[in-house]
Amino acid sequence: MNPILNKNLFFVKEHRGIFKASNNYDIFDPNSQEMILLCREQNLGFFSKILRFTDYKRMTPFDIEITTPQGESILRVKRGVSIFVSTVEVFDEREKLIGKFKQKFFSIGGKFDILDLDDRVVCTLKGKWTSWDFKFIQDNTELAHVSKKWAGIGRELFTSADNYMLNINQSVPENDPNRLLILAAVMCIDMVLKERF
Repeated sequence: MNPILNKNLFFVKEHRGIFKASNNYDIFDPNSQEMILLCREQNLGFFSKILRFTDYKRMTPFDIEITTPQGESILRVKRGVSIFVSTVEVFDEREKLIGKFKQKFFSIGGKFDILDLDDRVVCTLKGKWTSWDFKFIQDNTELAHVSKKWAGIGRELFTSADNYMLNINQSVPENDPNRLLILAAVMCIDMVLKERF
């Protein structure tokens, strides 16, 4: 696992653009303001591009790769066509499946179970329908928090409503595979639960 994933704070900034079909993000260290990761959707098919500009946008498949700015692979997040709820697969830098996310049907505010390879629940991602506020919960303990509210050193980076902060709790050990799943799930929050046309 890349040591960059042992950081606890990640600022995620979405690329904006008119007629933008693909989902692209830059991830910064909010303390140094250095770009540390790139999230790119390179392999978007023709029909998926067309559907991204319709009411079917949230049903389209996606394939996001997270790399370092130098191009070193960190992880990949993939989903096929989604009709009612999403099942998303997460792959490590060697393209090995490391876990999945399953969206809960009829959850208020959005909810995912984050599963390991044996379909055991590692933690649950829970959101509030009134705000952009999500928590990763394991046995009533918060592992990480995603929010648009941030009052730290990096607050000047916040320039639009499509930016947010991931704060991984210090209790999550370094090199813990849950760090990969948590970062991958943050991309799913935006593309599955919060994307709007």
